[in-house]
Amino acid sequence: MTKKILAVLAHPDDESFGLGGTLALYAQKGYETYYVCATRGEAGSADEEHLKGYKDVAEMRTDELMRAAKELGLKEVIFLGYRDSGMPGMEANHHPDAQIQHPIEEVAGRIVKHIRAIQPDVVITFDPIGGYRHPDHIHVHKATVFAFANADNPSFYPEAGEPFKPRALYFQVFPRWFLKAMTRLMPLLGKDPTKWGRNGDINLKELAEVDFPVHVRLDIRPVTEIKHKASAQHASQGGIGMRRGLMGFITKVFGEKEDFMRAYPPVEDGFKRRRDLFDGI
Repeated sequence: MTKKILAVLAHPDDESFGLGGTLALYAQKGYETYYVCATRGEAGSADEEHLKGYKDVAEMRTDELMRAAKELGLKEVIFLGYRDSGMPGMEANHHPDAQIQHPIEEVAGRIVKHIRAIQPDVVITFDPIGGYRHPDHIHVHKATVFAFANADNPSFYPEAGEPFKPRALYFQVFPRWFLKAMTRLMPLLGKDPTKWGRNGDINLKELAEVDFPVHVRLDIRPVTEIKHKASAQHASQGGIGMRRGLMGFITKVFGEKEDFMRAYPPVEDGFKRRRDLFDGI
């Protein structure tokens, strides 16, 4: 039987910038890879040149995602139908369709429908702080954890399909050494590590202080070029620049890896780091 992986994330580009290597690696092995995306990235900023030919940001970013999905070899992309909530303090936070305006249990109900339909072996989502504290990332993390815990509960959204329990739940985590390296190098290049990102709204120093265990470290070098091609499809969000500048330099120096914390099955004392998401489950 073909093994399946389901990534549940928040926006178009999360599947490439964060998990691109992992999804491409397993797709290349013949596994079925799926992406459930909570929003269409409506609150993302984009230069006017990228919007030509599109009616709005959502349509543009959806198209970018579908092109990236082909590069990664995804079997299917599924949208939950929420609106991008934006970063803290943005007007988008208060839109009635914003994901964060909807109860965790409701979002989990939509996710559990796809868990039961796809029946993945492995589910992947963000870490508890959503990688860089994006409200949508944190919200979909909580909803995915809730959905995973109740996927085999017949009384939880019974209309969403027959109960099913995936074999494992993983959180993608950013290696703290990587973040710490960036906070040291950025000032040398005249950049402020407390104002990282396209909009300068990500504090890398703050993120570097939060540490999550790494239970699986994947070597994605065999699919590096695929990840780069997928990321490049998200040109409106700086995808073409992923191989350049500070990010590209650090990646070349420290290697190409993607790290995961295993949330389920529980990790026991003495656990030795694995090199495959399916090892030990």
